[in-house]
Amino acid sequence: MSDGFEARNKVAIVGYAHSDIRRTADRSLGAVAVEVARTAIEDAGLRVGQVDGYVSSSLLPSSGGRAPEDGVSIVSSTWLAQRLGGDPRYVAGFDGVGQLTGSVAMAVNALVSGAADYVVVHRALHNPPGRYHGNSLQQVHGLQQWTAPQGFFGPLAMIALPYNEYAQRFGARPESMAAVVIEARKNGARIPWSYWYDQPLDTEEYLSAPKLFDPVSRYDCDIPVDGVAAFVLTTAERAKDLPHAPVYISGYASSTPTRRRLPLHWPLDDIFDSGTLLARRLRGSSGISMREVDLPQVYDGFSPFVWFWLEVLGLCPRGEAHRFVEAGGIDSDLPGAIPALSGGGALGNGRMHGIPQMLECYLQLSGRAGLRQRTTATTAVACHSSPHFGGAVVYSAYPF
Repeated sequence: MSDGFEARNKVAIVGYAHSDIRRTADRSLGAVAVEVARTAIEDAGLRVGQVDGYVSSSLLPSSGGRAPEDGVSIVSSTWLAQRLGGDPRYVAGFDGVGQLTGSVAMAVNALVSGAADYVVVHRALHNPPGRYHGNSLQQVHGLQQWTAPQGFFGPLAMIALPYNEYAQRFGARPESMAAVVIEARKNGARIPWSYWYDQPLDTEEYLSAPKLFDPVSRYDCDIPVDGVAAFVLTTAERAKDLPHAPVYISGYASSTPTRRRLPLHWPLDDIFDSGTLLARRLRGSSGISMREVDLPQVYDGFSPFVWFWLEVLGLCPRGEAHRFVEAGGIDSDLPGAIPALSGGGALGNGRMHGIPQMLECYLQLSGRAGLRQRTTATTAVACHSSPHFGGAVVYSAYPF
């Protein structure tokens, strides 16, 4: 994406809604999604009939071979649009990793092109029954035949590889990772809808947690949950007539691995190399340097992602994120620190696939964060998934 990104600040978020995050909801995922979408539309000062666009990514976060069921384990854009009614002109779904970056990009393109006037972007997450990362497969085909039979299977093995590599290359200690998780849980414990509401974590509890896939421990992983969030987007011109302060989308960038690898083979250099390219594209599309961003919200589906994002965004030197964090560099209560997990992230809320990052950006820049409001924040970035296999969106409180 070049410096001439024509959609810069031409689309804004104008409303939102978020369900409570629960381990297992007492209603179907589809029922919760319909309620949340209606609430978001009302929050934006609109009627359901005015919404003519729906965008989502309904990827099922499961490594256990479970088949998705629309309205039960996933909620697609089509399913939601049909249940809400109206006559939408644009209904689409993003198919890839970095679900929210892709969904936001599709919504921006639809609004700028005139394919829709008001778009609901939602993400619905389900916690299937049983062992979440249990391998129920009896056969494997394609590239997985070279890894799964040897036990290299699922996201835990995937993240343990670069985590080990980072720790060995740069001398990172478990106490440094404890600081990441404790910061996320501290902030999540302050948010009423969070699964971890009023449940902070201390260093001793983190360090005593069992290892799941060395060096990944229980608290290095976001907890699987049921939850839904929805945002309403429209053009900057239409946003002027709606009740809440708009938050403008200044730019976005996505990334894919630059080298061909076996599934789940994520070497650290791949993450750094592609992440650096992503950060460069993000600067080009938004016109904003990452060091100028007031509120970077880094992705933390697994705790090592926090180190990786801090470094590829240039917020601390390569190989220094573990020391930076341990010294209080991301403590949101310290003046001058980078509030990279002020919204609690996935570790502090539950497995909501980047929703906590996007929501914190919106709430803070629109002045709707309540007691957590950071009065000086005017720019923000929300990161999703891994730096080399995801994306990021830059937001601004002002249309310039």
